[in-house]
Order: sequence, then C-alpha cells, then structure tokens
Amino acid sequence: MTGFGRAEGVVKDRKVNVELRSLNSKQLDLLVKVPAALKEHEAEVRQLVGEHVVRGKAEVYIATDALHAAKRTSFDAELIRAYHTELLAIRNAVASEADTDLFAHVLRMPDVANTTTDRFGEEEWEATRSLILTAVRAYDAFRSSEGKRLAVELASRVERIGSLLKEVEAADPGRAERTRERLLAKLAELQGKVDKDRFEQELIFYLEKMDITEEKVRLRSHCAYFIETMQQDEAQGRKLGFIAQEMGREINTLGSKANDAAIQQIVVMMKDELEKVKEQVLNVL
Repeated sequence: MTGFGRAEGVVKDRKVNVELRSLNSKQLDLLVKVPAALKEHEAEVRQLVGEHVVRGKAEVYIATDALHAAKRTSFDAELIRAYHTELLAIRNAVASEADTDLFAHVLRMPDVANTTTDRFGEEEWEATRSLILTAVRAYDAFRSSEGKRLAVELASRVERIGSLLKEVEAADPGRAERTRERLLAKLAELQGKVDKDRFEQELIFYLEKMDITEEKVRLRSHCAYFIETMQQDEAQGRKLGFIAQEMGREINTLGSKANDAAIQQIVVMMKDELEKVKEQVLNVL
C-alpha cells in the first residue's frame, strides 16, 4: 500500500500541483488537503482518490499558485466616506480637541473591505480533476512496480517455508526412536523398574499425541494456497493475511508437538520467514 504519484499543470491563470502518497495501514485513512478555492470539491476528490487507494494511510495534497498578480480585495468608498463623516461629527460634538486617527478606525469598521472568493469554475475543475487522475495513474504505476518486486519476495519466502517443511519431514521418521531412547535413558537414570509391555503401550500413546502428520499436510496446503491466491488479479491483501495466520498456527503446533530439538530449530527458522511474510503482506492491497 505504499505508493507515490504526482502531476502538475497550468489551469487558466494558476499552476496546479497534485501529490498522492500512502503508507501501510490495515484500513483506508485518507487525508485530503485542498486550497480554499477547491473546498466545494473536496468530497469528490476524496471519493475519486479513495476508489484507487482502497487501503493505507494516504494523503492527497493539491496546491495552486497564481501565475499573475490579481486584485483580491475591494473597498466600499461610499461606506468609508459615510463612516468617516459620522465619526468626525461625533468627535466634533463630543471632544473636538481629541487627536484621533479617524481614518484608521474607519478601515476597521464592518463591511468596509470585501475579499473576493477565488472559486474554481466548472472548466477549471475539470482540468484539475484530470490532473488528479494523472497523479492517480502515476501512483498506480508506482504500486504496480513495487507489487512485482514484492510478489517475488513473498513467493521466495513461502517457498523457503516449504523447503523447511521438507527438512521437518526428513527429520520426523527418527523422532520416535529418539524419544524412546530418551525415555529409557531417563528411566535408567532414575533406576526405575517398569513393565516392558506397559512401557511400549505408554510410548505408543505418547507418540500418537506427538504425531505431526496433519500439521505437515495443512501447512503444505496453506503454502500452496498462498501462492495461488497471490497470483489472482483482485485485491487479495486481507486474504493473504488470513492465510499467513493459518500458516502460523500450524507452524506453532509443529513446534509444540514435535518435542524434538532438531525439528524445533527448523520451526524457529519457519517462524522467522513467516514474520517477514506478514510484514510484507501489509503492503498488498
């Protein structure tokens, strides 16, 4: 969801600059900054940009600069004259000797000065809207380029998890014998005497609880589903996040059920790869 797009152009007597940028976020958090002349179109800008950004903490910034100096404020000469005449009459009647700058007071009176509102006409707005779309296209191109790089990285890390799973499968067959030897060594250390048949029954029960066959099958399936989902055209960021969560559950269960140092070391490497996957999935729409 990181991205950047920019466009600029001349609209009538103004230079208009549009910038669109976004950072990672699970939801759409869109901040729109427009000049006063475009305030009435702010909702349309928000909708237009929001349809493309979809997710992320995004900001669209539109700035305008006048190419030529223009008169923005006008004064009501008749009103100024009327105010001054009235104040002068009051001073002469109340305190003729008072030394007061009446003209300065007049300029602070209500409605003496009027600032013209510089609004965008329909034609100017359409030209500005076109610049916004140009910035959006540049933004999409930026994200598309980043997306291709990201897809390669995500696929590589998920495939790495699959390779580590093969190492777990290679280490699994000897796990039962290693567990049996460890328990026998513990019994010998404790100098305990047990019935051999009962020991074997308890060992079988214990090994059944340690069986990780289902976890291996599900994790392999999740890895394949992740790659398949990533190759689809629609926005799949949330879905990939959910699949990564399921992968994490299976990896955690592998580690807790394996009770084997060699496998648990591999599980740690799997977790490391998965954390990197989760970080990068936040960049996917």
